Amino acid sequence: MTNESPSPAAPSPAPAAPSKGKVFLRRLTSTVALWAVVLGALFCGNRTVSDVVFITIMLLLAACGMFEFYGLVRARGLVCFRKFGMAAGLLMVAGTFLHCAGKLGIHDSPARVNDFETSFLIIFVLGLCIRQFIAKDNPHGIVAMATTLLGLMYVPWLLNFIQKIEFFRFPAGAHANAGTFYVLYFIVVTKFSDCGAYLTGSLIGKHKMIPRISPGKTWEGFGGAVVISTGASVAFAHFAGDRLHGMNLTHAIILGIILSIAAVIGDLIESLFKREAGVKDSGGYFPGIGGILDLLDSLLFNAPLMYLYLRHVLTR
Repeated sequence: MTNESPSPAAPSPAPAAPSKGKVFLRRLTSTVALWAVVLGALFCGNRTVSDVVFITIMLLLAACGMFEFYGLVRARGLVCFRKFGMAAGLLMVAGTFLHCAGKLGIHDSPARVNDFETSFLIIFVLGLCIRQFIAKDNPHGIVAMATTLLGLMYVPWLLNFIQKIEFFRFPAGAHANAGTFYVLYFIVVTKFSDCGAYLTGSLIGKHKMIPRISPGKTWEGFGGAVVISTGASVAFAHFAGDRLHGMNLTHAIILGIILSIAAVIGDLIESLFKREAGVKDSGGYFPGIGGILDLLDSLLFNAPLMYLYLRHVLTR
């Protein structure tokens, strides 16, 4: 009989990483499910219901997005005024909705909404300075104010352009739901860019774009994003017909290229934030996607581009 201690059990093997096909399927399922709920509410036919659901979703996206962004800031070791920034961001989203939806009786010109947001940003910056005055234990005032302001502009300010598209004042004769169709259009084109980049990059991607920021992004994937997104833009414009006021084949091609390129850039920008913070995903709300910012990254910069093209090109 020996006194030898039993040998330690062999460590269990690490679970195998899911295949790219499973990851893509999870992303696609989560994306389709979420946007089906959003767009179903917008097209429900009852304006009151659609408005309530729309602003509720906008406020949730803004709140979760800002919470995740300020979480990335703190994970990076920087300071910010998270509560102050989130409260102001929600007020901005709500104020823009009230202006765009005509609840304040001053919705005749897009300039009114822009003036509101400009005034709000000025007051917000002054509020940040006052917030720093009373923060006796924060010696990094410039950093705190800069990161808080960036969070406000990166999430709720960019998100507000979706509201401006939804409630856009089209010329007489346009389809009653033209704004909603343009929201659907730019979401579809943007998400086809994401899918095209992922599929093409997974299948034939060899040449890395910016590996220090996003090791998985390839130039082949970028090309696939542009081609597939532009194809989706042309197809959507064809089947939507006059529901997309002012749209034609030329505009569909131009917008497909612009939105696909901007979608890739928006994805890279969020990847930069996550890499500096040392995290893979901004959150874990959606299987295969991550957090709210992982869902919105490509949409945030495409919303203002879609709005500006709609206002200054398609309806000039």
